[in-house]
Amino acid sequence: MSILVGYVPTPVGEAAVRAAVEEASLREEPLLVVNSVREGALADPTVASDDDLRRVTDAAAAAGVDCTVLQPSHRSDLAEEILDLAREHDVSRIVIGLRQRTQVGKFIMGSHAQRILLQADRPVLAVKAPDAHL
Repeated sequence: MSILVGYVPTPVGEAAVRAAVEEASLREEPLLVVNSVREGALADPTVASDDDLRRVTDAAAAAGVDCTVLQPSHRSDLAEEILDLAREHDVSRIVIGLRQRTQVGKFIMGSHAQRILLQADRPVLAVKAPDAHL
């Protein structure tokens, strides 16, 4: 089994990776880092650079955790992509970051985190950035 973390290069994404590395180390399981790009997107701020990914894998290695980066593409349903990968790799836990959104924003844009929390068939650890307020 392994730990899966959804990663974007933001303070919330960094907090999720830190928590996932801790979980993987504690449970002595490998870490799967997922950074998914939307198909057809010309520019996507959620795509991690090589430097971002190197920093993540270096942090995992420093903690003694085997780390694999997955960069699949998704059409429109990132939550379903994460849930599918969790099942495909039979992970023991999913780690996601939470960011503050207004109720109207959640209604209009939906919430990937909320869908993952509600639909996952395995434990989910949701974390926020240290200075984020929910």
